[in-house]
Amino acid sequence: MSGNSNLSIIDRLAGGAEVTREEWRVLLTSLSPKEQLLLHERARGVAVSNFGQGIYVRALLEISSYCRNNCFYCGLRCSNSSAQRYRLTKEEILDCCCEADKLGFNTFVLQGGEDPKQDDAWVADVVAAIRTAYTDKAITLSLGERGEEGYRMLKMAGADRYLLRHETRADEHYSQLHPSTMSGERRRNCLRTLKSLGYQTGSGMMIGSPHQTVDNIVDDFIFLEELQPQMIGVGPFVPASNTPFEHYAAGTVEQTILVVSLLRLRFPHALLPATTALSTIHPQGMERAVLAGANVVMPNVSPMNVRSKYSIYNNKMNSGTQSAQQLALLEARLNAIGYHIDFGRGDYNEHK
Repeated sequence: MSGNSNLSIIDRLAGGAEVTREEWRVLLTSLSPKEQLLLHERARGVAVSNFGQGIYVRALLEISSYCRNNCFYCGLRCSNSSAQRYRLTKEEILDCCCEADKLGFNTFVLQGGEDPKQDDAWVADVVAAIRTAYTDKAITLSLGERGEEGYRMLKMAGADRYLLRHETRADEHYSQLHPSTMSGERRRNCLRTLKSLGYQTGSGMMIGSPHQTVDNIVDDFIFLEELQPQMIGVGPFVPASNTPFEHYAAGTVEQTILVVSLLRLRFPHALLPATTALSTIHPQGMERAVLAGANVVMPNVSPMNVRSKYSIYNNKMNSGTQSAQQLALLEARLNAIGYHIDFGRGDYNEHK
C-alpha cells in the first residue's frame, strides 16, 4: 500500500474505527520509518490525552520462583535444575508491602510461578492480610492459571486485578511454546472467567517469540478486541538458559514498540506497561515504550537477596539498587523525556 493509504489506516484506527486483518498486517509489516514515527507520535498523544504526563508505578513483588509448568521459553520451567528456587513467606510479603507503602506506592503486584505450595487458600490468606493492612491499595495478582472457585476466593479476599498473558492466540503456535499438558483454550477461558468475576483483567503476548508469524500477532489483536482487557502487557521474547529456546534470538525493541503503539490506538484507555523485558534488551527500552504510548512501570520491591533468582530469561534487569533509589532514578529518567511518576492507583474506570 502507499504511504497515504498507510496513514489513512492509522487515522481510522486512532479515530476508533475497526480495521481488517489485512490492514493489521499492513500496519505490522509495511510502515516506513517515518510512518512508524508518526504512529508513535499519535499513540503518545492518545496516552497523554487520557492519562496526562504521569506514568503509573506499581510495586512488583516476585513471590516464588517455583513453577509446576514446563513452558519452553521460561527459565523457571520445572525441569530447569539450574534455576535458583525460593518462595517468600507471608511475613516477607507483608514486609515488602510495608516498604512499598512508605515509598508511596498504591498498587501491589504479586507475581510468581504456579507454585503448588502457594495454593488458593494460602494466596487468599496473604491477600486478606494485605487488604486488612492497606484498605485503599490496589492488589494485583499474576499467579497463573487457577480454577474459577480459586479466582473467586482470591477476589473475595480482596484482590482487584489479575494479570495473565494469553501469550499467543494461535493454538498451533501455543503448542510450539508449551508442553502438551497446557492448553491455549484453557488459558483464554481463565481470562474470560477473571473478567466475569469482576477483576480488572490483564492479558498480553510476547513479541518475536520462536515460530511467531505476523498472522499470529494479528490473531492476538483480534482476540484482545474480543476480550477487551483493562491491561495489556507486551514485551519482547528474551531467551533463557537451560530451555529449548536458549539459542534463539530475542525479539526487537522496534517490533515491540510498534505493537505497543498499535495497542494504544486500538485500546486508548488500557493500562499498557513498559515491560522489564524491554529494558533488559535495550538501555532505553522503558523510555521508548513510554514514548510509544505505554503508561505503567513496575519497579521491583522484592527482597534484594531474591531478585536475581527470579530468572525467567537471561540478563533480566533486576535492579540491584534499593527501592527508594530505584524510584529516584526512575523519576529522573521520566523527567528527561517530559514525564513524571504518578503514584495513583490508576484504575481503568477512571478514564472511561
